[in-house]
Amino acid sequence: MKHAHDEALGARIDRLFDPRAAAALEEHGFVVLKGVLRAEECRALVAGYTDPRAFRKTVVMARHGFGRGEYRYFAAPLPPFVSELRAAFYRRLAPAANRFFEQLGAPNRFPAELESCLALSHAAGQRLPTPLLLRYGPGDYNCLHQDLYGDFWFPLQTALLLDEPGVDFEGGEFVLVEQRPRMQSRPMVAPLRRGDAVVFACHHRPRRGARGFHRTAMRHGVSEVTSGQRHALGLIFHDAAT
Repeated sequence: MKHAHDEALGARIDRLFDPRAAAALEEHGFVVLKGVLRAEECRALVAGYTDPRAFRKTVVMARHGFGRGEYRYFAAPLPPFVSELRAAFYRRLAPAANRFFEQLGAPNRFPAELESCLALSHAAGQRLPTPLLLRYGPGDYNCLHQDLYGDFWFPLQTALLLDEPGVDFEGGEFVLVEQRPRMQSRPMVAPLRRGDAVVFACHHRPRRGARGFHRTAMRHGVSEVTSGQRHALGLIFHDAAT
């Protein structure tokens, strides 16, 4: 049974991820969607960070050379709001992901619904939930990286900012780098306010060249937070092996 807010989330994402947004994603490897979450939804997610029962694992980034700050992976079953948000985004992004793979000449195609995609992930031995909450304080940052979690992976992911820049924190820009073949890398910054989402390629993407599409690697991270606290929700659409 669908909840009322599930339909509202789906309607919001359908309205925002329109053909213009899909074209921007294809051109740049990322797109910002404004106002996906309401302020009260952001606050509820931030408040949930301190409930250890909701999470399966906490990662302190400095211990692994990932940067500074920490993040927590949600435990199964996911909180209903997170689960519904993940499924709503997936339904809209699956056609874009299939275009990515078609342009790259890859044989894989993704089903229309998240449940079927996760069944493929689980069949590959990747059963651990990957949605996560991230928290940064002064001096914290996230090094440039890619998110795969196993051999089966969906090429797009989503990050949603849960605090207001200039009010709750300073710094902490969401940064992407495109590593172009035989050229210098291109840096990009996704301008986010509280409740905004950025959809981006989590590993590589197709880029049109003179001889058709070629593969270019993408990495993402977060610049140093200079004051306050910054929280974000990350939605990965495949699960993890470990």
